[in-house]
Amino acid sequence: MNPLAVSIGDPSGIGPEVIAGSWEARVSAGLSPFVVLGAEAPLRAVWGGPIAQVSSAAEAVAAFQHSLPVLNVGELNSVQPGQPTRAGAALAFAALEAAVALALKGEAAAMVTAPVSKSELKAVGYTWPGQTEFVAERSGVSPDDAVMMLAGPNVRTVPVTIHIPLRAVPEALTTALILQRAEVTARALRLDFGIENPRLAITGLNPHAGEDGHLGAEDQTIILPAVEELRRRGWQAEGPLPADALFAPHIRGRYDAMLCMYHDQALIPVKALDFDQGVNMTLGLPIVRTSPDHGTAFNIAGQGIARPDAMIAALKMAAQCAERRAERRAASHAQTPSRP
Repeated sequence: MNPLAVSIGDPSGIGPEVIAGSWEARVSAGLSPFVVLGAEAPLRAVWGGPIAQVSSAAEAVAAFQHSLPVLNVGELNSVQPGQPTRAGAALAFAALEAAVALALKGEAAAMVTAPVSKSELKAVGYTWPGQTEFVAERSGVSPDDAVMMLAGPNVRTVPVTIHIPLRAVPEALTTALILQRAEVTARALRLDFGIENPRLAITGLNPHAGEDGHLGAEDQTIILPAVEELRRRGWQAEGPLPADALFAPHIRGRYDAMLCMYHDQALIPVKALDFDQGVNMTLGLPIVRTSPDHGTAFNIAGQGIARPDAMIAALKMAAQCAERRAERRAASHAQTPSRP
């Protein structure tokens, strides 16, 4: 398998540290080879380990055993951890662009993105709301069809609505939107996670899933029709379910993913249960893209206390999903009769 392409993220954040820490744990964690897209200076600012400059992703596989492979995609000669700059943001932008390109060309098996600062990126001409939307556009996928999933050892969640004010959620929520998010999720669970008959839990919007309309009508008029349609289409789906009880240990194990109606309803369980191993994965793309589910953490950058666990989890998930896709493609080709 080709190496994973890892974009360095904001070079003044904890991205360089958790990437280096992941390479140090490569043997014990069983990590597949990866190549860092960025520059050497951000790594040198926080780490004294071996680095190998490579000119292509292919070179990274051999180098990975003894050194952290770095593919330069921009100029950055000095970095101050915790102090973001426009030059650093420009490097983060270039690294993200390069990682997508390698994955789309098949030179990288998948891409993993270290955290970026959206405000810093905007200062250098980045116009996308986040990395998800950028990767989707470059992959030829509508942002509406790129679904964010948060995954850890204990739970997988998908926010149906994401970065909007809470007061705007009821108006943004539609039966069609829930259906779209649910079907992308179900197909991805089958394709990337090998779950042939995925079980979906659909949360309610209101307390107690609306209590038959006494605490809000959306659960009955918007969410329930989506659940019923999913079942008609052959998917295993239950809901609307009260979100306050869904994540209890004896309940969450019944489902492969939970679709939640708004941002915090989806992210709080993941961060409470799997904070150090949470992965943000974009579903619905022709390539595999994961990211550690944390931010740049400028306040602790360079202090040697950033833990690489979530980056390690993102690397492992990317490799596993890419391998499953490759196996499916191989099986599909084997079943296709050759022409005389």
